[in-house]
Amino acid sequence: MSTTPPPQAPVTGVHPSTDELTADDGALAWLRALGPNGRRAFAGAFGGYALDSYDYFTLPLSMVALAAYFGLDSGQTGLFTTVTLVVSAVGGAIAGVFADRVGRVKALMITVITYAVFTVACGFAPNYETLLVFRALQGLGFGGEWAVGAVLVAEYTSAKHRGRTLGAVQSSWAVGWALAAVVYTLVFSFLGDDLAWRVMFWTGALPALLVLWVRRRVHDAPEATAAREQNAQKGSFAAIFKPGTAESPGLLRTTVFAGLLSTGVQGGYYTLATWVPTYLKTERGLSVVGTGGYLTFLISGAFLGYLTGGYLTDVLGRKRNIWLFALLSAICILAYTHIPSGANTLLLVLGFPLGFCMSAIFSGFGSYLSELYPTAVRGTGQGFTYNTGRAVGAVFPTLVGFLADSWGVGGALVFGAIGYGIAALALLGLPETRGKELA
Repeated sequence: MSTTPPPQAPVTGVHPSTDELTADDGALAWLRALGPNGRRAFAGAFGGYALDSYDYFTLPLSMVALAAYFGLDSGQTGLFTTVTLVVSAVGGAIAGVFADRVGRVKALMITVITYAVFTVACGFAPNYETLLVFRALQGLGFGGEWAVGAVLVAEYTSAKHRGRTLGAVQSSWAVGWALAAVVYTLVFSFLGDDLAWRVMFWTGALPALLVLWVRRRVHDAPEATAAREQNAQKGSFAAIFKPGTAESPGLLRTTVFAGLLSTGVQGGYYTLATWVPTYLKTERGLSVVGTGGYLTFLISGAFLGYLTGGYLTDVLGRKRNIWLFALLSAICILAYTHIPSGANTLLLVLGFPLGFCMSAIFSGFGSYLSELYPTAVRGTGQGFTYNTGRAVGAVFPTLVGFLADSWGVGGALVFGAIGYGIAALALLGLPETRGKELA
């Protein structure tokens, strides 16, 4: 008797193959779906944004030492952040135009080199005024990196996975933040404050190594490049401010409301990112090591928030995800800044949900802003709106700085909650874009 099984009739159109299941399902399906070139683009954007974050946080973590070294008041220290974020609007707009005209990868390298060079220069500043200028110039690169990297990855990503893919890129901000907190703890534990803040800035040379890798390994998405190069209006500011007509909707409304959305979210975020380390040291009386421990909870929450928010922006939609975490972030700020004196254990625990919520709201930004603009002006639109939000939202940290002397840092931090209210209102003027494919 033969043991050979009878031939099976082919099955078509009913069940997906094993390969299809592997590629399209599972926790890392979004990463597999990128393909080799897309994964290299993801790695370049992830690394660039992580080091962007590292260079940014060298200032907030060194703020107390800087204030003592140069004899600064709270308003002057708050101005560091404001200047960085205001100039970043210019840098972001310029980088967006470059991304549309010369390509995403070339623009990415320019932004990384810019913020690395001027972060290192900050470590050599002889006085407050020079440091302020170097920090402003660092903002030129800081403003452009995320927008360019997000567009690069978005154009490799399918609509199904775009939210979680861009959320994963956004999570690199927490990685850079954590690295900065570790280096801060080590440097300030072993060196005197007068030298430690300089060493923190000098370590900002790290991103230069990334540029060498990106230059050889990362390329723009071919389909998006072809679509962009065929359009005469690529990289045009006029196009993103064109009002709508009966025949064409235009992009003016989108640009106005997207800029307002970005202003609200980033006003709330940078208020916390700038002043929480100072709040922990001056009002809660924590040491350098103690501050690092509390920041560990905050940053851990931020990392998981980016990943969770990226998943939810695909499941709930772009607008619902932002609405949800705008509300939760505002509640967490109010709770965190009203913890009774001495209840530092509760402060430690609440750091996790605070970091989670204020980061999860960002996860949808990369996909949402990319989907709001056509290919030819995607870099310009995303770079302008995201970084205009940074610049206008920069008023919040400065306001906290000037109010801190009379209200206390904790009381002034409540202004961060106002930013999230602005973001929620801005969504009323924008469409839902979940499921939109990009050229």
